[in-house]
Amino acid sequence: MSDAPQFTRRAALAGAAALPLAAAATQVSASAPMMGMGMSPFNRFKMGDFEVTTILAGTRTVPDPQTIFGMNVTPEEFAAVSAAAKLPTDAAQFFFTPTVVNTGAELILFDTGLNGPATTAALASAGYTPDQVDVVVLTHMHGDHIGGLMTDGAPTFPNARYVTGRVEFDSWKGKGNEGYDNMVAPLADQMTFLEGGNDVASGISAVEAFGHTPGHMTYMIDAGGKLLMLGADFANHYVWSLANPDWEVRFDMDKEAAAATRRSLLTMMANEGAALIGYHMPWPGVGFVEMDGDSFKYVPHSYQLML
Repeated sequence: MSDAPQFTRRAALAGAAALPLAAAATQVSASAPMMGMGMSPFNRFKMGDFEVTTILAGTRTVPDPQTIFGMNVTPEEFAAVSAAAKLPTDAAQFFFTPTVVNTGAELILFDTGLNGPATTAALASAGYTPDQVDVVVLTHMHGDHIGGLMTDGAPTFPNARYVTGRVEFDSWKGKGNEGYDNMVAPLADQMTFLEGGNDVASGISAVEAFGHTPGHMTYMIDAGGKLLMLGADFANHYVWSLANPDWEVRFDMDKEAAAATRRSLLTMMANEGAALIGYHMPWPGVGFVEMDGDSFKYVPHSYQLML
């Protein structure tokens, strides 16, 4: 039996409580103002010879998440899954995360956020200016991905060429969608169209991920033997979508196809060890996928891609 002193939680708390009193007896300190919540607006890492930067182009709190996710499950199941993940069920935090890939030859921006000023500010925090962007790739035509294409009626990225999937572009053309008509249509003559398997640049290939929208695309980076999927919205919450791929999502235009796409891509990523950048995943949007029985588990990136 050791005679060493025994430390208890009560003793530790009592000692900690005494410290401010002792300090107050010897000095007077000015109170610091409350600063509110904050987070870094960009995150950068290497992939082979590429530099990959996620930029935070916006975040907001959205009420009543089961009106968006898990629409085909009971409130009791939604609550139980959420409680197991320590998630509230009255609100969710959404993140909007375009990705910048510097290949050494071109600066490529994947998706453009909700609006030009917010995306431009996020780019600036990462050290980039809009005129440096050589290529803008659109994964699909939802407003939070195309909203930054134009600023005050002019292209936000004046020197860029534009790339998107042919199926996606054709599915929105002529449908009277205000976002498409105002943001995408003015740039149509500068668009290059891809099919699944085509390359944006050497080492960056388009992968069909139809369902969320008719021609939704993801993009696989293969750099130096490392794989990274730019997943856009094929799985847009780490618990209520990725970990439960059969749960219906309000914004999935073809819910059955979207669920099949989720399972297919998540299985591929888990089997191949590919990292994932999800446009709406918890900031900074980078993680990995693991099999979890018949489903999947999201593992946030810590430092693996820094090595």
